[in-house]
Amino acid sequence: MKKLQVIVSDQYNPYLNLAVETWLTDHQEEGVVTMYLWKNERTVVIGLNQNPFSECDVKRLNEEGGHLMRRRTGGGAVYHDLGNLNFSFIADKQDYDVRRQQSVIQEALRHYGLEAEISGRNDLTCQGRKFSGNAFYNGTVNNLHHGTILIKTDSEMMQRYLTVNQAKLQKHGVQSVRSRVVNLSELADVTSENIAQPLIEAFESVYGMKAEQVDFKVLAELAEVQETVKHITSHEYLYAKWEHFKAVRQGQFPWGNVEVGFEVDTETQAIKDVIIATDSLNTEITDICRDIIHLIYQ
Repeated sequence: MKKLQVIVSDQYNPYLNLAVETWLTDHQEEGVVTMYLWKNERTVVIGLNQNPFSECDVKRLNEEGGHLMRRRTGGGAVYHDLGNLNFSFIADKQDYDVRRQQSVIQEALRHYGLEAEISGRNDLTCQGRKFSGNAFYNGTVNNLHHGTILIKTDSEMMQRYLTVNQAKLQKHGVQSVRSRVVNLSELADVTSENIAQPLIEAFESVYGMKAEQVDFKVLAELAEVQETVKHITSHEYLYAKWEHFKAVRQGQFPWGNVEVGFEVDTETQAIKDVIIATDSLNTEITDICRDIIHLIYQ
């Protein structure tokens, strides 16, 4: 590792913020570890392989000026507003260390007298309740670890837009699902503004180096970033084929929930196409499932 850098976005446009993260992951030079902090206004973010119509009320979200965004990592749907802060750690294969990166969040929360714990496959908890979900992407040169920090998220708006998976409700119960989540502002004097500096200081402390501040505006104006914005806001990327397919099979597995939709030839009854949605952290699992289904029904 030869350099630490910190980038703090001053924009609330989810697509621009995500496009900058994408550029950093794809183009950042080796030997650099980046912590990128950003906030989005009224956005439902779904995993790479999720069905938007199962995860949120798309019609209501669009009508009320919200944003639907599909990220390149796996995992489940989350709600972003200006009451939470999003973080990204980008590093090459040699310097990428999820536990070390999560320890930055833990160290920052000690500034407020809070002890955070790593829980489950991708969560951070405080006093036994989840305040951060994390997701991961392995690139050609760099890896990405990003997540949300719930600080003062509007829970009513979250419930207004997100559709809670019925299988999870049946497994855990409605009250237990809700009780497992906490805004940090309920536990200490934390805001989405005052947490940035403790995070930067914790980042430097954990890595033992002074971080260079990088101007977000310079990155946001890059031609490739603007092209990525066009791609991730396209109708095809956001909605894929789910407008025309219906999920006819659903299942819950240890590695995630799955929905399967079929397009069937009305004359021959042969399967013409298959679409699969999942909140698995493994973004390649849909390809594996699709190949198995085609093998069975060919």
